[in-house]
Amino acid sequence: MKMSLREIMRRMRTRTVFRLSIDTKATICVGEFSRKGQSRCAEPVKALDHDMAAKEKLIPVGILEPQTGASFVAFGNDNKTSDLLADAIESWIDHNMDKLRAGDINRLLINADNGPECNSHRRQFMFRMAQIVDKYCLTIHLAYYPPYHSKYNSIEHYWGGLERSWNGYLLDSVNTVLERASNFTWRSIKTVVTKVFGSYPKGVNPEKTESKKVSGRLKRSETLPRYDVSIAPMTVHQ
Repeated sequence: MKMSLREIMRRMRTRTVFRLSIDTKATICVGEFSRKGQSRCAEPVKALDHDMAAKEKLIPVGILEPQTGASFVAFGNDNKTSDLLADAIESWIDHNMDKLRAGDINRLLINADNGPECNSHRRQFMFRMAQIVDKYCLTIHLAYYPPYHSKYNSIEHYWGGLERSWNGYLLDSVNTVLERASNFTWRSIKTVVTKVFGSYPKGVNPEKTESKKVSGRLKRSETLPRYDVSIAPMTVHQ
């Protein structure tokens, strides 16, 4: 069937956009703690009933491809910050660079909750997004869900499945957590797991001059400026 020029252009624009759903999960206390799950064992698994003595903690940052169901989880071991989320996104891009190039992708559409670490007015997060945009020459379009609507974010369904899969086990070591996550299958695709370990101090912000430059590059929706923001790579004329 012969397509019109308008239809051809529409399909080309669709092919150059890649949609992602991102979110962080509740911090995981590593140890022999009860997770209120069930397991098929001859004898009940003994576990601690509180996590006050947890010495190690992991913060999962999930990135889901809603169309395919492919999932990617980056684990941090310090604080939940804008830099942690940004590094997780960079790790996903590095891992999927061949796929992005093969699909001629020049824009990432990212669905996220408007949380404190990644909202469109968090200066450090937008600063890091601008760095990623320029580094990979990819436009990033951030489309946030309004308060109390996170259930519509695709990654939330993935988190529910992952939690059900490991609640019956003792997540007693970092390796156990990573192994359980990497063995979890969502929509017939195994989760890709990576580590973004290191120091992630809270309260980090760019210098005012840098923040002002980034703010000037943000293209906000006229009707939903807080929830619909995009940033394009720097050009020679900028």
